[in-house]
Parts: sequence; structure tokens; C-alpha cells
Amino acid sequence: MEPAGTAPCAIVGGGLVGLVAYATLRHGGLAPAEIAVFGTDPDPAGAWRERARSIRQRRMRSESDGHCLATSFPGLAVRAARKRLSLVPLLQSVCDRYHPTVDEFLEHVTEVRERSGWEESFHRARIERVRAVDGGFEVDGQGVFAHVLLAPGHPGLNLPPELERDPRAVHAYHPHAYAARVEVVGAGMAAATEWLNALAAGSSVVSVRRREPERRPLNLPRELFTRRGLARFHHTGREERVALLRRFGVPSYPPGPDWDEPVERAAREGRFRVAGELDGADQVICATGFKRGFRHDRLLAGLVMEHEVATAADWIVLAPDSTVPALTDATRTLSLAGVPAQWAFPAADTLAGARYAAHGFLRRVERWRTR
Repeated sequence: MEPAGTAPCAIVGGGLVGLVAYATLRHGGLAPAEIAVFGTDPDPAGAWRERARSIRQRRMRSESDGHCLATSFPGLAVRAARKRLSLVPLLQSVCDRYHPTVDEFLEHVTEVRERSGWEESFHRARIERVRAVDGGFEVDGQGVFAHVLLAPGHPGLNLPPELERDPRAVHAYHPHAYAARVEVVGAGMAAATEWLNALAAGSSVVSVRRREPERRPLNLPRELFTRRGLARFHHTGREERVALLRRFGVPSYPPGPDWDEPVERAAREGRFRVAGELDGADQVICATGFKRGFRHDRLLAGLVMEHEVATAADWIVLAPDSTVPALTDATRTLSLAGVPAQWAFPAADTLAGARYAAHGFLRRVERWRTR
């Protein structure tokens, strides 16, 4: 492997978002030696795999295009149709009803990892500082790179302060069993999954929430995944965009009988109810997601402070292509991808959002290579 600092491109973050960025750069013609990937785990699905296992997730919320390749088509439905010798996945995909299993998704991740050359570019390192210098960015002692994409992932699990020292409390994304009486704090996808898990285990469940969740198939309204919807979003002013991002962040989970029938049946049996406060159950499962905002991420907070990067509330202000305007020009690129890139793409923490940021980054690199 070549020293990391000899490559023109660096991806900081070795998770699924980093894998999508890497696959996109490779699809765009870059060789493994031209890309350095920095992360703490060579398995890009490592952290995601543990969280999915903890909540017993069986199917993906994303649809056929929720994959790690550079182009939306062909998606996972095509892969499943070929493997099963069946048109059913394709027909489901046409109706936006194809949701791959977790096992199918993880098999796909392994294939992309092996075929893309990921291992040739991966460097095990925890990056805590990225600093702008002449000709590019110095990456925490690893060298200077002309083009850097930051994909640090979520800044940590969110545990309500009042439950941090409660021996009954466990975060949904940590491995756990189920007590006889369970209170699930939260009302999003993880919470809804935990309701079903605990009920299936024979527990009585109290859903502790202060607002009713929205019911939508995807993380965000479907129009935000389209060019027209995204263009409208990009035309919003600062205050309106902050308000929209906050509204998009409210808890949600998909509609449908698979979710509703087990809960309704348990409610009739007296094993499920909704409450606004904790009431002393044997176990408290915090399905409260992740901490939000760049201030919780040491790398991003340091970048903002050192370079006086523009921010708005919890978000770093980005150009529509997910680049940091003040630190990006014809000679260098700094892009954000994953959840920190929501200013440019509200669903940035999805695989479709990762692909959006990756293509913006690739376009910048291609201009630089041909100038």
C-alpha cells in the first residue's frame, strides 16, 4: 500500500457512507492508490451491523436503491430477482414496496467491499483534526490531500440525562434482552421495532412519548429524494431551512398492518399502552437515536472553530453539492457526507444521501484532474 499522503483524495470515515463514497470514486475512474480511507474498523458495516442486531432488525426501511453502489440502478431488487430467479422483487420495486432483508443488504456490502478494492485504500486511524493548508487539507498527521470528504457518522448515542445512571436503562442500539414489563422511550423506527420485539418476547410494553410519530415509508417525505423537491429545498432561506430540518427530524416509522396489528392486538390484551412519563417498569429501553449537531463531533466542532466555518443552529452550512464553500475552490475540495450533510440533502444519513454527496465530490475531483 502506498503511503496515505501520496493520494489526492481522502475519505475520513470507514462506515457505510465512506464505502458509498469510495465505490463512487472507483466508478469514476480513480484507482485505489489515489484514495486513502481512514477509519477505525475495516468492516464498513461493523457499527451498523451491531445496531441492527441489537434491535433485531430484519428488513431495511430503504427500498431497492438503498445500496452502496455508485448508481441507483440496478438496485437490490434486481440482485434479488437474479438470485431467486423470480420477478417478484422487481414488481415490488415498481410499487416502492421492495425492502431487502438485513442479510441481503449485508451480503451486498461485503460484495462491494471486496470488488471495489476497499482493503487497498483503507488505513486504520482515528482522525480528530482536519486543517486547511496551501493546496489542500492536512489530515491529522496522515498527509496533505487536495480533496477530502468527511463522513464521521453519528456523533454518539443519545441517552436522556435523567436515565444516564438508571440501572434499568439500556439504549436500544446496545445488546439486550427483554424484561416482563418494558418501557420504550421514543417513537421512531427503532422504538416501533422494539415494541414488536418486546411483545413477541411476551413482555408488557409502555410506549413513553410526548408526541405522536409521523407515519411515512422512508425517513423523509419521498419528494425530498427527487430533483424537484431538492431544488425547492435549496431555494429556502436560512431560517426556513433550519425549521424544515427540525421538522424532518421528528420521529417516524412506516405505515401498514405489519406494524399496527401486533400493537393493536396487544392493546386489546392489556399488554400495550401509551404514556407521557415513566411509571416504574422493570426495564427502560431508550430508543432515542443519536446526538444531533456538529458540536457533538470533535472533528467537526474543531473544523468550525479553527476555520470559522459558517453554521446555522445545529448544522454546518454547505453548498448544494455538499461542499464547505469557504474551504472549497478550484484547487481543493472539502465535502461532508452522511448526517453532517443535511444542510445540502435532508436525507443525507441515508444511502441515497451518501450517493448524492459522493457524486458532488467526484465532480469536483474530475474538474481538478482535467483543469
